[in-house]
Amino acid sequence: MSRLIVIGATGSLGSQVLRQALAAGHQLTALVRAPSKLPPESSARISVHRGDLRTLTPAELAQIIGGHDGLINCAGHVGEGQAFVDLIERLVTGIESLPTAAQPLCWFLAGLALLDIDRSGRKGVDLPRLESTYWPHHVNFERLCRSGSNWRLLCPGPMVDQPAIGLERLRISLDTWPVPVSAVARGLPGLLFLPVFAYMVPQMIVPYADAAALMLANLNRGDAMARHRVGLALPAGMRGKKSHWTAKTRSAA
Repeated sequence: MSRLIVIGATGSLGSQVLRQALAAGHQLTALVRAPSKLPPESSARISVHRGDLRTLTPAELAQIIGGHDGLINCAGHVGEGQAFVDLIERLVTGIESLPTAAQPLCWFLAGLALLDIDRSGRKGVDLPRLESTYWPHHVNFERLCRSGSNWRLLCPGPMVDQPAIGLERLRISLDTWPVPVSAVARGLPGLLFLPVFAYMVPQMIVPYADAAALMLANLNRGDAMARHRVGLALPAGMRGKKSHWTAKTRSAA
């Protein structure tokens, strides 16, 4: 059992983390803007802090975070642009202000556009028409790399509210895409690679439940995921579906 703090526990991913963490017997704290949105059966079993990451100071965050073994941040969204960057900056600064021994192991969230497409180091955020949307992921990643904290960065594709597939079946990667890219595709310039990107994304559309399970299954400070980006993909041959991503990516391509 660990003492965990979940930030953004009322969202689609955060609620999955909360549910699974309670089932695993963790001692939980939730930092949320609206405690009333927490399920009554959960709120009665956890400590609840009401607060908004957009207004809490790093010092205030440090007071709330201190005393926990692990932190899972599910708050913020890449579509918020600079506000998302500011949120992560404030949170990381708060963590860094704690003595090193008191800093929790941290999970943050990005997206598959931050993963290296192959060993060349090219990322989705480097591709034409994607950079303008997903640049906050890159800025947040650079901020984490400058931090001495014990972080991991989950980079799934679009997530869906579907039954868990199971971590033992998923493809899991560190820093690069969890699906192979052909040699021909790797040689394509950015604009021509966009249709390949769009075609491959459905292999990386994963359930919220599996994303939550991966973070909760990797809360050991010395494990292989420390200070890495972590990718998730469906079993080989399986493709997921999330309509708004498909439409957006096709239009970009």
